[in-house]
Amino acid sequence: MGTDANTQALNHPPARLTGAEIVWATLVGEGVTDVFGYPGGAILPVYDALRKFPIHHTLVRHEQGAAHMADGYSRASGKVGVAIATSGPGATNLVTGIATAMLDSIPIVCITGNVSSKVLGSDAFQEVDITGITLPVTKHNFLISRAEDIAPAIRYAFQIAKSARPGPVLVDITKDAQQATAIFDFEAAKPRPHRIHPMRKVEESGLAHAAELIKNAKRPVILAGHGIIESGAMEQVRTLAERAQIPVALTLLGLGAFPASHALNLGMMGMHGESWVNHAIQDADLLIACGMRFDDRVTGSVATYATKAKKIHIEVDPAEVNKIIKVDVPLIGDLREVLEALLPRISSRDGAAWLKTIDGFKGDSAVRDIKNLPDLGHLYAAHVIHDIWRITGGNAIIVTDVGQHQMWEAQYYHHEQPRTLITSGGLGTMGFSLPAAIGAKFACPEKEVWVIVGDGGFQMTAGELATIAQEGIKINIAVINNGYLGMVRQWQEFFYERNYESTPMVSPDFVKLADAHGIAGLTVRTRGEVAEAVNTARSAPGAFLLNFKVEKEDSVYPMVSAGSALHEMIRRPGGNDPLEES
Repeated sequence: MGTDANTQALNHPPARLTGAEIVWATLVGEGVTDVFGYPGGAILPVYDALRKFPIHHTLVRHEQGAAHMADGYSRASGKVGVAIATSGPGATNLVTGIATAMLDSIPIVCITGNVSSKVLGSDAFQEVDITGITLPVTKHNFLISRAEDIAPAIRYAFQIAKSARPGPVLVDITKDAQQATAIFDFEAAKPRPHRIHPMRKVEESGLAHAAELIKNAKRPVILAGHGIIESGAMEQVRTLAERAQIPVALTLLGLGAFPASHALNLGMMGMHGESWVNHAIQDADLLIACGMRFDDRVTGSVATYATKAKKIHIEVDPAEVNKIIKVDVPLIGDLREVLEALLPRISSRDGAAWLKTIDGFKGDSAVRDIKNLPDLGHLYAAHVIHDIWRITGGNAIIVTDVGQHQMWEAQYYHHEQPRTLITSGGLGTMGFSLPAAIGAKFACPEKEVWVIVGDGGFQMTAGELATIAQEGIKINIAVINNGYLGMVRQWQEFFYERNYESTPMVSPDFVKLADAHGIAGLTVRTRGEVAEAVNTARSAPGAFLLNFKVEKEDSVYPMVSAGSALHEMIRRPGGNDPLEES
């Protein structure tokens, strides 16, 4: 194990260590095995001490990638991801990744070095107030200038990151604190038990009211969000749905929280959700919101959102309750715990009439389950994603970027298990997918991992191909290459009279780019080539890139435009959708 330094984290007698050694010893004690980072002067003492500890460090090509890798690691594993960077630009390069984790409630801990405490505030070389910069996009952050404060701060950071509503925490450590020594005692550094928020107590009256609303509802819908996965409440939500025969609509980040093949699964709601899902929500007389925050991409116009429905909101964060949508019964607390208290009050009910009504909403538009989308001579992104789903059996971890391909993935890849879709929801961070997939692969090395990314987002973090090559990890990359910033182009088509200003893109040959990194690849132009190419990628011993040259001006349908009611969806013109013909 190197030296006695790292064994201290495993409850050995306290010993005097440098602050740098304390960083790693504390991480070992917290169960960390992988970190993602980029060295620099202000964090160099920490890197110098790394050789003494059993932690694998992945060298990223940009610090934003480190934060996304820690994020992807956390989403895939349910554990806290860790990113490390130096001061100044190293720390500021983490900010986009930290904000991404904050908006999606992902527990990561970012550790940064800073200049020595003696020169703090003097505009020293590569000095920046990173705690001030990240204050709005972290659950909490620390500036540590003494070696003896390092272990308590890091342990507290882990507690904060994963407790209640998860999120990112930053620990900034001055260089002199890293170089000084202190007594390290892992157990003594344990933070006090997390105090429950006074509002986070489910009242008996609230449970009774919720049970009564469910009993009397004729047209209920469960809204399944990301909180189900973070709480581990998949079984409880399924029990509620099955016992009361309530259909389930999912948010983007909720996909996988309820099996796609389940008879009560309606599909994704919201701006690019299925038409029948949005109509069901608008016609419902009861909404049971589970671990979701009524994001604007889910509700459309708030004034016209589900006006016929009573609303139960089960949410761990009191700040989210009644923030956007006024609810009738707030149940504040951990989702799994709340449902375990609620379920004994729920009796079986007959939902056949309501389910039949929803089937009527579907009409002939329920086409997502067609086994083979038609090949009419054009390669569509839907073809690619559907075939990846079919060939992988829905068992892969899919990491998407942001844009049209992200929505097509949600429509055409059917997720049966939680933590199989990793995507940036709240912040919508282009460039997220490639580094996040690296983190996911380290978290789940036995799993098949696919990146689904647009040509625009891919170029933002394509440098991480070198990280994949250096680490020798197996990741399959599907570039949905339409020669545009696709979703922006779609908005220009719909709302800006097809003025495609600054959205057409000239890209490098992605296969050659991959080859320059020692990664094999293929370009695919027709539907008939897709299956063979996907199988070739899967069977290759190392990472593989597929460059899919898809239809350039295809759009995602349906679409709820900004400010419109949820049921006021833009449908494919003329209803003649080559991908929606049986």
